[in-house]
Amino acid sequence: MQPAVRPWGQPMRGRLEEHVIDSELLRNNPLGDPAQRPIWVYLPLAYADQPDRRFPSIYLIQGMTGQLDMWRNRSAFRKNVVELVDDLFGGDDAPAPAVVVFVDCWTSVGGSQFIDSPGTGRYHSYLCEEVVPWIDRTFRTHADRDHRGITGKSSGGYGAMVTSMLRPDLFGGLATHAGDALFEVCYQSEFGECARLLRDQYEGSFERFWEDFRSRPAMSRPGDDALVNQWAMGACYSTDDDGTVQLPFVSATGELIPEVWERWLRWDPVRMARTDAGRAALRSQRAVYIDAGTRDEYFLDLGAEAFRREVVAAGGPAPFFELFDAKHGLIEYRYPIAIRYLADRLSDQTTVRGR
Repeated sequence: MQPAVRPWGQPMRGRLEEHVIDSELLRNNPLGDPAQRPIWVYLPLAYADQPDRRFPSIYLIQGMTGQLDMWRNRSAFRKNVVELVDDLFGGDDAPAPAVVVFVDCWTSVGGSQFIDSPGTGRYHSYLCEEVVPWIDRTFRTHADRDHRGITGKSSGGYGAMVTSMLRPDLFGGLATHAGDALFEVCYQSEFGECARLLRDQYEGSFERFWEDFRSRPAMSRPGDDALVNQWAMGACYSTDDDGTVQLPFVSATGELIPEVWERWLRWDPVRMARTDAGRAALRSQRAVYIDAGTRDEYFLDLGAEAFRREVVAAGGPAPFFELFDAKHGLIEYRYPIAIRYLADRLSDQTTVRGR
């Protein structure tokens, strides 16, 4: 019997190029994280076969605690994401060919949410002002927002939503898999858990938590994931200009601190979509894809529905929307569905201005 999936991979039909960007914007970032960042670029077979052709580009961004080389991680009996992308564009039922860009915005506190913050660094600006222009200079892409999309899962899905609303001049399509949204549902439920963990194990101190966390194998104690997540979100959403991370709950009780919580809510994609700028950005999108698992542990299926409603209210093209039977993890098989959706709708077969 032949195995359903070869455990060591197989030759690619397209090509994956690996590069490094030396970022001026990430230099001297608050966490001291590397300014040199790896970047992968998947080129479909048509890229080599049609040397005079330009292609749409789709940016794939990672979830919380993700880093670039994790795209090659393999779960048992399953293909990894790079293989899934290659299968998508190399199969008999391939969509319109597109360049797929794997972007790294990792930070040493777990993630950047792809926004600019005095707590983590200028990751939104890095993506929009350094990565996008570098891709358009280096590869035969259509340097046009109508042929550029962004997609991701979890924090990557969050990044896809907010980046497309903040920079509709750059991105004309978005896809989000269980992206962070409706913050009172997906984040607030962890505040009490974090307060207990801090009280019982770390004398109420996040500093003691980080000292302990970095002295042992990461994620080796119960509650590590919740504490890392809440601190990282505070570093992204509510850090003061001097670098002080403000958390939206009292560490001793879990009670909300309203003024800090309000700073978080301003970054909620559902609320961003209700602003005039958010509505205009969503209305301008050529493609919007939204999905989530019905058993998502962080209730991001509810956030997906809330965001869908705002997209519809904005008056743009009807979004693709699906809730499917799954939890939050092990849904990498959804990536090709969204990439296909974006590739076909951002296709270079339509008229391209200035090309």
